[in-house]
Amino acid sequence: MNMAERGVVRAIASEEQEERRAAQNGSAVKMRARGVDVFYGDNHALQNVDLDITRDEVTALIGPSGCGKSTLLRCFNRMNDAIPGCRVTGEIVLDEEPIYGGGMDVEQLRARVGMVFQKPNPFPKAIFDNVAYGPRIHGLARRRSELEEIVERSLTRAGLWDEVKDRLDEPGNALSGGQQQRLCIARAIAVDPEVVLMDEPCSALDPIATARIEELIWELRGRYAIAIVTHNMQQAARVSQRTAFFHLGVLIEQGPTDEIFTNPRQQRTSDYITGRYG
Repeated sequence: MNMAERGVVRAIASEEQEERRAAQNGSAVKMRARGVDVFYGDNHALQNVDLDITRDEVTALIGPSGCGKSTLLRCFNRMNDAIPGCRVTGEIVLDEEPIYGGGMDVEQLRARVGMVFQKPNPFPKAIFDNVAYGPRIHGLARRRSELEEIVERSLTRAGLWDEVKDRLDEPGNALSGGQQQRLCIARAIAVDPEVVLMDEPCSALDPIATARIEELIWELRGRYAIAIVTHNMQQAARVSQRTAFFHLGVLIEQGPTDEIFTNPRQQRTSDYITGRYG
């Protein structure tokens, strides 16, 4: 058996092992990326990435700046479509349905796969209208009472209801930074998505607000498949059940978070986690 054949055998064995682990954990795959490459013009930003986002779990994407984490995250709801010169190849499926191609309604995809960005970005609207925006445009509520119920439920799940229930008519951007980020999370989950993507949701927040967002992520686990990009190793260890490590556009290693952090299989993973580079 030559080196190429041995590489194929190892890759198949690794994939089978990951599938067995997911089955043992009772975690089915919600989104699957296979052979994904992303190009920004001539820049090959992501190379042949295979990654599963499992149901009812938090998957952390870690790695140095510029390694492709956020690029992959944006592939999952086709946010890269808006970037001139960006080209995505390979396959990404949501519940076995390919998300790239003519058969997928991108607007509906983004309702099913919500996103929370690095900096809080509430709309210049009232708190109530921020959360109600998605349900309104997707026709999820026929009556005002139904809309009020969705807003209250979303703000409650985001841990914000008790803090804002008496001032829903106030502007969303008048809230503190941590409250604004929880408002954005409430807005994302108001349309009842199946997947929630978070791109460094705590990087602009103070430690107290960060702790509250981490508690919220933990509480939301089980309702949604969650993927989070973070540079904070401690945060990844605290909030995730699965971790994927990227370096220079390549997915180096993935697996259960405790194994990645305590017994990584690749030297580059160990070097990054222990702070030898970053």
